[in-house]
Amino acid sequence: MFRINKAHPWHGIQIGENAPQEVTVFIEIVPRDTVKYEVDKETGYLKIDRPQQYSNVVPANYGFIPQTYCGENIANLATKNSGKNVELGDGNQLDILEISEHHIPRGDIILKAKPIGGFCLIDGGEADDKIIATLVGDKIYENFTDISELPEAIVNRLQHYFLTYKSLPSEPNVCEIAYIYGREQAFQVIIEAIKDYKILATT
Repeated sequence: MFRINKAHPWHGIQIGENAPQEVTVFIEIVPRDTVKYEVDKETGYLKIDRPQQYSNVVPANYGFIPQTYCGENIANLATKNSGKNVELGDGNQLDILEISEHHIPRGDIILKAKPIGGFCLIDGGEADDKIIATLVGDKIYENFTDISELPEAIVNRLQHYFLTYKSLPSEPNVCEIAYIYGREQAFQVIIEAIKDYKILATT
């Protein structure tokens, strides 16, 4: 049977039976986009969040893991591991960057990815984790199983994006990376984000 209605990317797509080791990803924007797109929470369609005003563009395919949410459990994990008092998650899906040698021409697609680590990003005092993953079947990047194995230049590029993607010349930066973590902790972040989603779904 085929669907006559489009599944909502956040609620209607399954995370995958092998999560957190392998997850489904909904890609919103790709490195060539000069506009930041994001899924409209009500309709499930991509919408324009904002044009990129400066030279900072996303360095990898960027989207989220379906049926996840950054809420209290994500905030508690950030507090525990950073030593900072983080009271809230950012109230959105768990973000993920997918690294691949292959050109993906646009967003609004789903793919399978293997998490290898992530950044505990604190954005305006809220936990906004960024999972780093590789495309399943990518013959170059599938050989990297942990973020510690990536070339330093790639990790630095990803960090720079998140430390500057909301920066304006006349305003202070609101983002900081509290710590970088590897594959096993990325799995834990995903598990906590799944728990937060289940709480959200029952409220």
